Amino acid sequence: MNIPFLGNWRRRHPAAPPPGDPVAEEDPERAAAIAELLSECELLRVRAEGLGLALDDTPASLAALDQLPPRWREDPEELPWVGNDAGLYLGTVIVRTVPGAHWHIWPSGHPVVRLASGREIAVVEAGLDWAVNGAPQLSQVYAEAAEV
Repeated sequence: MNIPFLGNWRRRHPAAPPPGDPVAEEDPERAAAIAELLSECELLRVRAEGLGLALDDTPASLAALDQLPPRWREDPEELPWVGNDAGLYLGTVIVRTVPGAHWHIWPSGHPVVRLASGREIAVVEAGLDWAVNGAPQLSQVYAEAAEV
C-alpha cells in the first residue's frame, strides 16, 4: 500500500535507537538521564530513612543497608519493590564510584551495570536476592565489582 505522506513523516521523525544500542550509550546526555532515573530508588530511600539511615550513594551506605533489620520481608507485596530498588541503588553506587562502570540497558529493557572490563553485573537480581534472602550482601557485590 502506498501512503505518500507516511514517507515524509518518517524522514522528519527518525526512529529512536533501541535500548541497549551502543550508539545510544555513547550519548552522554542520554546516559546521564538514564543514570538519574535509575538512581531514584524512592521506596528504598524512604524505608532506610524510616530506620534512621540516610542513603548517600557511597559504599559505606551499602554496608549500612546490609545491617538493617529486614522488615520489608513482612510485606510480600512490598518485598519485590524493595529488592528492585536495592538493586538499582547498588548499581548507582557502583556507577558513581567504580571507574569505567556505567549503566547498560539490554534490548529487553533490563538494566545492568557494565564494568570497564566488559563484565556485566545483574544488580536488580542481586538486590532481589538480598531483599528476600539477605545474601549476597550488597557490600559484597560492590566489593567484587570494585576489585575487577
